[in-house]
Amino acid sequence: MTLQWVAVATFLYAEIGLILIFCLPFIPPQRWQKIFSFNVWGKIATFWNKAFLTIIVLLIVLFLDAVREVRKYSSIPAIERGLSSKPGAYEHAQMKLFRSQRNLYISGFSLFFWLVLRRLVTLITQLAIELSNKGVLKTQAENTNEAAKKFMEENERLKQLLKNYVNEEEHILEAENKKLIEDQEKLKTELKKTSDALSKAQNDVMTMKMQSERLSKEYDRLLKEHSELQNRLGKDSKKGL
Repeated sequence: MTLQWVAVATFLYAEIGLILIFCLPFIPPQRWQKIFSFNVWGKIATFWNKAFLTIIVLLIVLFLDAVREVRKYSSIPAIERGLSSKPGAYEHAQMKLFRSQRNLYISGFSLFFWLVLRRLVTLITQLAIELSNKGVLKTQAENTNEAAKKFMEENERLKQLLKNYVNEEEHILEAENKKLIEDQEKLKTELKKTSDALSKAQNDVMTMKMQSERLSKEYDRLLKEHSELQNRLGKDSKKGL
């Protein structure tokens, strides 16, 4: 195995190890998010995309070269199997084919796992962010529920106070209404007494008026008799002279 394929195989084993580590169930995504948030990753973040694309290009080139080698050694005519002048040619060709197929699998899986690793890191980061947001939303929801519970309790307390106030107001209004009814009855009684007294006074006035008229008539009659008597006395005194 040449040096380049040794490097690709090592890279493949490292990818498999990282993927297995990322898939460990006892390491939460928040822990990976903290690891990804180290300052060292921030410093190399500017070169990460370039390195990612460079590795993809190298792996694609190696994969295409392996495909070319596989096609090259797969197209050897079967007639070479029977060549007696070259007894090891067929085995050598099969060895080359095996190596090219091995290189094809190594480069192909390295390319595939590299893309999977990039996607896995992205998904872990997004999952950690979503879990953090979920915790924040859960806290906000709990705070909202507590606030709603407090508002409901305050609303019930205000309703009870309002109910008590309304009951007190009803009792006060009922007492005032009862007092007004009693005052009204008293006023009616006093008004009836006043009306009776007024009727009696009017009757007394009419009686006094009638008596005054009778006295006036009697006085006029007496005054007339008195004047007649005076006239008679004057006539009699003149006759005696």
